[in-house]
Parts: sequence; structure tokens; C-alpha cells
Amino acid sequence: MESLLTYIINNFGRLGIAFLMALENVFPPLPSEVVLSFGGFMTTQSSLGMTGVVISATIGSVGGATVLYYFGKFQAQKRMEKIVDKWGHILPIDKEDIYKTNDWFSKFQSVAVFICRFIPVMRSIISIPAGMVHMNILLFLTLTTVGTLIWNTVLVYLGASAGGSWQTIVGYMDIYSKIMYGILIAVVIILIFLLIRKKKKR
Repeated sequence: MESLLTYIINNFGRLGIAFLMALENVFPPLPSEVVLSFGGFMTTQSSLGMTGVVISATIGSVGGATVLYYFGKFQAQKRMEKIVDKWGHILPIDKEDIYKTNDWFSKFQSVAVFICRFIPVMRSIISIPAGMVHMNILLFLTLTTVGTLIWNTVLVYLGASAGGSWQTIVGYMDIYSKIMYGILIAVVIILIFLLIRKKKKR
């Protein structure tokens, strides 16, 4: 991974960082904490400046998030409804549940989009439900840009501060990610339990 990042950043500079961050948003398994921490480290080894790295990373992230937003707006709900039509007899959800979830998300969309920008993987996925509920695009872009700018600045700064030990930042972020995933899984389990219990009462 390090050799690939080195090649891309050395050969394409800020454009390469923007591309990597756009890819990270569309393809979450490519972790932003690795790209950003390494990008911060590279500011100590090349002519790249921290400000340029942060701005490039933010442009790439917002670009990738926008792609997922429009996917959610024009495709995601249709696909979810097809899944429910096909597998609804064995899934604990139906189309009404999809609509109710959308209604719930609409009430908290601003908070959800902003907060999730600080949660690995979710920082990408959250763009899809934002598109599904047709969240105002200017509001979406504003919250995404601000949240992303904070996230990118912190990780680039930490990577630059750690220098050659930038991978320690990735290690700490891995711990942070596991904690956040644990919380999210617990929330999802609770919501599914409440949904099933509600259906049984009906």
C-alpha cells in the first residue's frame, strides 16, 4: 500500500491525493486515514504543503460523496424496493419500512450527514440516504465539505507530526474505527429488534 501511495503522490501530487480521496468515498475499503496520514507524512518529504494536501483531499472527498448522493437520489430506493419485492417474505422489512426510514432520516439528515463524516466507512455511505431523501444539495455539500475539511485537516496534521511513524496514526485510527463500528452495530441490532417486536404486535 505504501509503495502505491508513494508512486501516486510522487507522480501526480495533489491531483493524485484528490483522486485517492474520491476513490475512498466511492470505494470505502480504501481507508482515508491511510491516505491522509501518509499524505501528511509526504509534506515533510516533498514540496507538498499541508494546506494543498488538505484542500486537494477535501475536493476529492466531496466529489466522491456527490457521486454517491446522486446514486442514492436516482437508483438506491428503486434497488432497495426490488430487493424487498424479491426477498420480503424472509426479510423483517417491507416497502413501508423503507419509506418510514426515509421519513426518519429526513428529520435528522443534517446532523446525520455531518456527524457521519467522522465515522470511517459511514462517512461515505451516508451520502446515499441523503440522496434518497432528496436532501437539499447545497446543504449536503456544505455539511459534507465542513465535516470533511475538519477530518482531513486533523489526519494530515497528525501524519505530518508523526513523520516516519505515520503508520502509528493508522493504528490508533483502527482502534477508533472498531469502537465506532461496535456502537453502530449495537444501534442497528436494537433498531432491528424494535422493528421485529413492533411487527409482532401488529
